[in-house]
Parts: sequence; C-alpha cells; structure tokens
Amino acid sequence: MLENERQDPFEDRLGTALRDAGDGFEADRAALVTAGRARGRRALLRRRAAVVGGVAGVALAGVGGVLVLPADDPAGPERSGTASAASAGDATTAAASFTGDDLLRELKGLLPPGTYGEESARGADHQLGPTAQLVYDDGAGAAAIGMGFARVEPGSAQVRELMACPDHNITPYDDCSSDRLPDGSLLKLYQGYEYPDLRVDTKRWTADLVTAEGQHVSVSEWNSPAEKGAPVSREEPPLSTERLRELVTAGVWREVVDAVPKSRKPPRSAAPRTERPEVSGKSVGDTLAALLPRKLDVVSRGGQESEYAYVVVDDGRGRSLVQINVQHGMADVAGQLYADGETLPDGTRVATRQGPGEKAGSGVVMWTVDTLRPGPEGFRVVISAFNTGDQNKDTTRDAPALTVEQLRTIALSGEWDRLR
Repeated sequence: MLENERQDPFEDRLGTALRDAGDGFEADRAALVTAGRARGRRALLRRRAAVVGGVAGVALAGVGGVLVLPADDPAGPERSGTASAASAGDATTAAASFTGDDLLRELKGLLPPGTYGEESARGADHQLGPTAQLVYDDGAGAAAIGMGFARVEPGSAQVRELMACPDHNITPYDDCSSDRLPDGSLLKLYQGYEYPDLRVDTKRWTADLVTAEGQHVSVSEWNSPAEKGAPVSREEPPLSTERLRELVTAGVWREVVDAVPKSRKPPRSAAPRTERPEVSGKSVGDTLAALLPRKLDVVSRGGQESEYAYVVVDDGRGRSLVQINVQHGMADVAGQLYADGETLPDGTRVATRQGPGEKAGSGVVMWTVDTLRPGPEGFRVVISAFNTGDQNKDTTRDAPALTVEQLRTIALSGEWDRLR
C-alpha cells in the first residue's frame, strides 16, 4: 500500500493529552504547528502496509524473570469498588474503576494455567487509556499477549475498516473471519504475521470485538516473547481461535471500557480544525479502471475505505499489480517529494521513480509516477505498477504491464480533478 493515513484510538488519546498539557505553555504556536505537521507528513510518507486490528501496539521485552501466579491467587489485588476521582472539570465519574493490577488479574484468570513474566498495565483512568500486557508460557514457549480498550463510533468508517479482513494483495495472512454475534457485536479473528514482508517468522494473531454500544476490545498474541526484536519461541501463538474468542468476548472487558472517564467538555486545544478531505476509495478505483489501456484485462481489484485502490491486470504476458493513492494536504512536503522532478507549465509537479518492490517478492520492480497539482489543497495522485500480481510473491513477468509513460498519462489525467 502507498502512503495512507489511519486513525488509531490510542494515538487520538495520546494527542489529546499532549495538546492539553501544552495549553499551559506560551510559545509560537503557528511555528510549532507548521513544523510538527511537516514532520508528521514526512513520517507518513514512509509508512507502508495495512494495519490489522489492535487498539494499542504492545511492545514487550524478553521473558526476564518468570513467576508462577495462580489465577485465583487470594493475595492478588481486588478490583476497585468505587469510581476513581476524575480530574477537576475534565471527566465524569465512571460507574466502576479498574486499576492496572485489576486488568492483569482479570487477564490471568481468563488464560489457561501457565507462568507469567514482564507484566505491565494501565488502569481505566489513565490519560492514555487502559492496556494490559504480559509474557505467558503454557509450557510450550514464552509468548507475548496484549490487550487494549477504547470507545469507537458504531457503524462508522473506522469500525468498518477495523472489522474487515485485509486484502491478500495488501497484507499476507493465513486466516481471517469477521462476523456479527447474536447481541449485535462484531467479532474479527485474524491469524497473520508481525511483518507483512515475512522477513521473520513472528506470527501475530488477534481478536477484535466492537459492541453495538461502541466498546472496542482488542487482544493480540505472538509466538515470541516480544512483538518485535525477540526470536520465535514456539511454532504458533498459545491461544487457539476459540480461546481468543472466549477471551475477547468476556463481559468484564466491556466494564473496563465503560470505566474509562468521558470528557465533559472538549479541552481548549480541541477547537474546531479544518480536516483534510478524504477521497472515496471506490471512486479512486473506478477512475483508475476507466483510465487503463483497453488491451489490459482487469482480473481483480480492491482497495480501502478512502484514498487507496488497486487493480491486477493481465495483457497476456502475466499478471501485474497497479496501485494508486489520491490524497489532499500534501503541499507541505512538495520540496521533499519532487526535489528531483519537473514542474509542468500549469504548475503541476511530477516525479518518476523506478526501483525494487517494497515487500518480500523476489525480483519485483516498482515503477512510480508521483504528481502534485498546483494550489493550496495539495492534491496528489501517485500511481505504481509492478511486475507481479502480488508484491508478496515472486515476479510473474519481466516488467510491469504499464510503461512509465502510460503511468504518467493516467496520473496526469483531468479525470482526477473531479475528486479534488
């Protein structure tokens, strides 16, 4: 996938907390915002691959000291029976409170017998939101397990994207299902890998539950004692699909989400801001398909909720992936993206790149034409073609099915102006 911005509840809470803290300082806000936005956009340009579920990323260290803790240990912490006090004027009182120790105790009580190490957690009243993570060993090898909790808007585009199984052309995985439960909740069970390019054998299995009330519970597990940077310790993560289902649907986790304080009023930093418009992914895909040369057969197509689409085409010489991103708000990084490119008479900037593919396929090449229309909206159309129908697999032909000149013609077409 090309550059594509996603919303994450954890990041949203972090951003709000940082903005609130910043309200107490005097500074050149315009300069700070401009610099931060440029840095953020540059970071965005380096992001690749789809995000698969999970409220909060869990980065766990090695096994370290391991301690046997029975799930019903009477010495374990008791769940708080009263609501935690909210900070003055910032939050309403929740019906119940969960400390980090409460979350760890509940998690251990729902896991099969085993040993635990490297435990950490945040309670429901933490400004960054509740999480729990530990290293669990059932005797077959240490494995990281993490949980996250958040509120989401039921029926929103965010939920639709979160609960949809990823496209195999974007993210390789072994199995995925997404179903509606009898109570109206959505449940997604996913078995995939930590790295989309499969450069290591770390597996990541997840379960996501979104209730009809907007409670989001996420569980992630690995076949390694850490999400990244630790060797594989077992063939598969410890919890089966059925065990993951039982864990993520446990009623106590809905209580945890309900215990997260709700803001009474938006902080001063949450004043209305101009949001970057998003282009419908379907519109992007339809426009791309209409602009392809007639000699190409479209054998498959797909994309995302917004901005990104792809087609797999075949001209009789093998399959070729063609992907495209259409974005607003990219004017502030024009100097970085098009420094070595050209500027057309109408002010459109164009950069052309030819190099290796982004993922694991052997011998894959990627040809890209990147364009930025003139104007303050920063309207960008960037298209790439590959000599394979799937970036994660080896080449199916010597060169992409579209030449660089054909890619340029598509990217500069006036048809894209209808999406501005």
